[in-house]
Amino acid sequence: MSEARTNILRRLSAGKPHFAAPAAATRVPLARWDVPGRIDQFRNKMESVRAEVHVTVRDRWPDLLKSLVTEKQLSNLLYAPNGPLGETLSQAWRKEDPSPLICRNEAVDEWKEELFFNIGGAITAARWGIAETGSLVLWPTTEEPRSFSLVPPVHIAVLEAKDIYDTFADLVEQQNWHLCMPTNALLISGPSKTADIEQTLAYGVHGPIELIIIVIT
Repeated sequence: MSEARTNILRRLSAGKPHFAAPAAATRVPLARWDVPGRIDQFRNKMESVRAEVHVTVRDRWPDLLKSLVTEKQLSNLLYAPNGPLGETLSQAWRKEDPSPLICRNEAVDEWKEELFFNIGGAITAARWGIAETGSLVLWPTTEEPRSFSLVPPVHIAVLEAKDIYDTFADLVEQQNWHLCMPTNALLISGPSKTADIEQTLAYGVHGPIELIIIVIT
């Protein structure tokens, strides 16, 4: 290193301002609720962004779903027969003809036009919920691909109350994501929305215009 460069670095080092040692990091207490509190917090957060949340007991949620399908005038409801909700949904409409339930086993490229233009709504299971932020966590599978929750104009998600965590940090820690990181997790905090340069809010531009959540207690 040349003498001139050494002198320049020495002057720069000598001229550095002195900063006091940083104070100890401030610990922000994490939110904590009991089960009813988590449901209320989750519901309030979701409803504040125009999602619908319906809380019901296990043996009544299929009837609630059927009334919602009628209320929303859904011509059909995309579902996964081999998914976690498949058997319950099939049983709910087993005596009705025609049934609004619809399924497809082909690759999405083979029925893309129908998916985008002829499907009224889709139903999926939600893996977890986050009370603090009012978020759903979906873990798409081959039975329930992410297109179910991203394309149809109405997305209905079914969530177990016991699977609502206080915070995202709690979820990551208690579900050991460091050992089995999901490759395609979706965090959903309300129906699709966007705003233009004039800040005019529009729903459904990039995804479902309606998000309906059934919480099973």
